[in-house]
Amino acid sequence: MVKNEKLKEILIVGGGSAGWMAAAMFSHLFQGLYKIRLIESEEIATIGVGEATIPAIKRYNDLLDLDEAEFMRTTQGTFKLGIQFNDWLNIGSSYIHGFGVIGQDLGWLRMHHYWLRMRQQGEVSDLANFSINTAAALKNKFLRSRPDMPESPLSEIAHAFHFDAGLYAKFLSGFSQRRGVTRTEGKVVDVTLRPEDGFVESVTMENGEVITADLFIDCSGFRGLLIEQAMKTGYEDWTQWLPCDRALAVPCARSENFTPYTRATARGAGWQWRIPLQHRTGNGHVFSSKYMDEAEAEAILLSNLDGEQLAEPLRIRYVTGKRKKFWNRNCVAIGLASGFLEPLESTSLFLIQSSIIRLVNLFPDRQFDQANIDEFNRQTNFEYERTRDFVILHYKATQRDDTEFWRYCRDMPIPDTLQRKMDLFAANGRIFREDDELFAEVSWIQVLLGQGIIPRNYDPLVDLKSGAQIAQYLDNIETVVAKCVDVMPTHEVFVSKFCPAPA
Repeated sequence: MVKNEKLKEILIVGGGSAGWMAAAMFSHLFQGLYKIRLIESEEIATIGVGEATIPAIKRYNDLLDLDEAEFMRTTQGTFKLGIQFNDWLNIGSSYIHGFGVIGQDLGWLRMHHYWLRMRQQGEVSDLANFSINTAAALKNKFLRSRPDMPESPLSEIAHAFHFDAGLYAKFLSGFSQRRGVTRTEGKVVDVTLRPEDGFVESVTMENGEVITADLFIDCSGFRGLLIEQAMKTGYEDWTQWLPCDRALAVPCARSENFTPYTRATARGAGWQWRIPLQHRTGNGHVFSSKYMDEAEAEAILLSNLDGEQLAEPLRIRYVTGKRKKFWNRNCVAIGLASGFLEPLESTSLFLIQSSIIRLVNLFPDRQFDQANIDEFNRQTNFEYERTRDFVILHYKATQRDDTEFWRYCRDMPIPDTLQRKMDLFAANGRIFREDDELFAEVSWIQVLLGQGIIPRNYDPLVDLKSGAQIAQYLDNIETVVAKCVDVMPTHEVFVSKFCPAPA
């Protein structure tokens, strides 16, 4: 029997959201089992624009036993019920991808099948009216879920957060260091690989210090200091499906329009985000340099702010895609070092937390058994590819032909995995979640319909109910949802009472 040689030292290279999320989780779960050290340099700016999240972030916070009100006060946080997409199908179109359920299932079928039948007859209102998340978002209302009211739609509210990513990293830095993580200030200037097997042996700091470890976590951002620059792991480019390769980000003064949702507005060669925080509003313009120059992109961004500009735009260049291996020998890449999907569906922080939790579930000893590494890479690869498909859907399913960029997106070939989903839904409105892919059926349904993919027919089992029965069923859902929204406080009032940030 081989003796189990446990790891002794973990080194995280890079701070920001990725580095400190990893440090916080490791220090909390491992409780001193390993020595954990994190290197970061105040001279190296983090991207820090990942201010919008999806409900899965609550699982991460719960694992750390964070108090939600304290976390939100500290990060200037607000609540998020979904994402509003404007001008994506065509100019003037708008829909919300809301979190949580759509209506209430009836018998064997999901509600949208009955909605599709009544839509064919022209006798149904907008799908947003049937979900507590989307209906509340459109009226700027918010309430946390009420599990004590299981028969009410108020029990089904699903929320995520908007927050200042820099403050979040600072918050987790304090959390981690109180639990024993050692922070080292400085720059890594060299990485030494063991000649016999290519494992990372040590990193050398600018001041000459050599730091060794057993497991290295690369959170160095797009550079991929360990995983790519030193280990030459390779990168898979997805620009043919997601042609945007630039972003500009700028904060502006807080708007009176204090929405409980992120807004994504399509532009001529990309899209603009709007994220409301307690102290300011985050804005950005994601665009393709092939179809628009930076000066025009900046002019579009700055002319569409709803408050005073507070800083010069941050300029970001990227290549959408992923590492060919996320875990290579004794190095695991997390965050931007592992790959990049533009923030259209707010997946960046989720992909960080998911990798961290997956690594905990497959944590190695000093043998670094290849079976654990292969399974980590398989699961992470699947997650990236299915998340990629969901983002591509927004570009591919468009009727816009007003610019060369949108004509390219409309006509481009797409991955077979996405085409299969689109074709199946277009037939009879059917969608199935595969394995543990991130986005569930309700997310696909809302975006497919919002992007104009209207099924040719509905599930035949719908016809077990008469038109009158279906109309009554849908009317009851819409009426109950509307009554619940009416009693909810505004987003601004709820935030001011639950988690007001210090002035």
